Amino acid sequence: MNRIKSILTVLSAVVVTAAFLPGVAAAAPAATEATDSASCAPLWNSATAYTAGGAVSHHGRNWTAKWWTRNENPGATTVWVDAGACTGGVSDFVISEAEFDEIFPGRDPFYTYQGLIDALHAYPRFANTGTVETRSREAAAFLTHADFESVGLRYVKEINEANYWIKCDYSQPFGCPAGQSAYYGRGPIMFSWNFNYKAAGDALGLDLLHDPWLVERDPSVAWQTALWYWSTQNGPGTMTSHDAMVGGAGFGETIRSLNGSLECNGKNPGSVQARAAKYEHITDVIGVDPGAHLTC
Repeated sequence: MNRIKSILTVLSAVVVTAAFLPGVAAAAPAATEATDSASCAPLWNSATAYTAGGAVSHHGRNWTAKWWTRNENPGATTVWVDAGACTGGVSDFVISEAEFDEIFPGRDPFYTYQGLIDALHAYPRFANTGTVETRSREAAAFLTHADFESVGLRYVKEINEANYWIKCDYSQPFGCPAGQSAYYGRGPIMFSWNFNYKAAGDALGLDLLHDPWLVERDPSVAWQTALWYWSTQNGPGTMTSHDAMVGGAGFGETIRSLNGSLECNGKNPGSVQARAAKYEHITDVIGVDPGAHLTC
């Protein structure tokens, strides 16, 4: 049964948070890292041809080519093998740290750019699929919803503590081992509910069901939970937000996937317009056309 999830009260105004619906988590690489990271190989270049065994770095990780390849993004195709995190490299994410700072000038220090970069390994196809324009639009769309749900990344957790107990669904066989009030909204999209913590934790290789507080302690984990929902869950929509952006459905469809039951089809046009306006602002910051289909 579809469930509408949390309403986050912020600064005496009600801000509607993402409608997290239960679903089957798609597999993601386990969040395991070597104790000592290797040095980063040379940065991957789309114009360079690589032969089998060729080593590059991309998004702060080393990758090794299985066969000849050119213009195939590491993480987005099977030609590349993930060789683990590396140090000393340069970020090649489509949004730079300076642009990130401009988008979120008043953010809580918890939300670091490096935390986002570190989280990208969990879903390497995110903002890494298709043309530069497509990749940039997806990153902008994701950060738009992060901005909207956490009020410019100013909040690490849901501030309406009176609602914390609601986010425990005891009908689930695993219950709420961390306590009835432990599964409140956290992170960039106010990730909530015990079944989402369980599903995302299983996909990411983290025990979030027993330690949901990890999402508010570790910036990378916070971003990973947001990427899990973005990349694997339809919510009240018909496709994931990732598929919406890389498949051309447009930003409006990502609103439907995150909070469509409360906002789309005329239910809250003001909120839809506010999200679309923020998306257009972020695409302007990073210098990409926002594309079509901005509302739902």
